[in-house]
Amino acid sequence: MTWDWQVFLNDDGSGRTYLQWMMDAWSWTLAVAGCSWVVAVSLGGIMGTLRTLPNSPWLVRLANVWVELFRNIPLLVQIFLWYFVVPKVIPAFQQVPGFVLVVFALGFFTSARIAEQVRAGVQALPKGQRYAGMALGFTTAQTYRYVILPMAFRIILPPLTSESMNLLKNSSVAFAVSIAELTMFAMQAQEETSRGIEVYLAVTILYAISAFAVNRVFGFIETKVRIPGFIVAGGTGGGH
Repeated sequence: MTWDWQVFLNDDGSGRTYLQWMMDAWSWTLAVAGCSWVVAVSLGGIMGTLRTLPNSPWLVRLANVWVELFRNIPLLVQIFLWYFVVPKVIPAFQQVPGFVLVVFALGFFTSARIAEQVRAGVQALPKGQRYAGMALGFTTAQTYRYVILPMAFRIILPPLTSESMNLLKNSSVAFAVSIAELTMFAMQAQEETSRGIEVYLAVTILYAISAFAVNRVFGFIETKVRIPGFIVAGGTGGGH
C-alpha cells in the first residue's frame, strides 16, 4: 500500500482543490453543530426546568411529552421527517433551507437529552436552596434564575460536555439529506479519487480535533465556574 497525500492538492473539477473542499465541508460541519447546540441548550434548559416546577402539573406533563417524543425517535428518522415530511405538511417550511431543517432536527433531538440532564441537576440540589430563595422573598422564576439554575448548570457541565461532543459527531448524519459536511465530502471524494484511506483519515482527524476543542472549552468553563467544595474537581472537562 502506498500513501498519496498529494491527492488533496488535486483539482476536484470545479476549480478548487480537495483540500479546499474538505475545509469548506469542515466549516459546514461546525456550522450545523454550533447552530444545533444553541437550539438544543435553549430548548433543553427550558424543558428541563419545566419538568421540575412545583405546582405546575400541566407544564411538567408538556415537558415530559417533549422529552419522550424527541428522545425515543432515532435521529436519522427525525432528520428525514423534518426534511421530507414537515415541508409537505406545513407549506411555510417549503421555503426553509435544508440546513435550517437539519439544525432543527439535531437541535430538538439533543434538547430532549439536555432537558433530562437539567432535570437531574435541579433535583440533585438540596431542597434548602429552594427554601432559601423563598425566604428571601423571591418568586419561583427568581428562585430558579438566581439560585437554582446557576448551581444546577455547574453540576451538569460534565455530562453537558459529553452531549456537546456527541452533537458534533451526530452532525455527520446530515449527509443523508445532502448537507455538504465532512462525511458527505469523504464519501464523494473517495469515489472520485479512489484514495479512501487518505480521505477518511483526514476527515477522522478533523472530527477528533473538533471534539477535543469542545472538550477543552468546556473544561476551561468548568474550572472557572466551579464552586470549591461543592463540585468535584476533575480537570478533564467531562471526565468525572
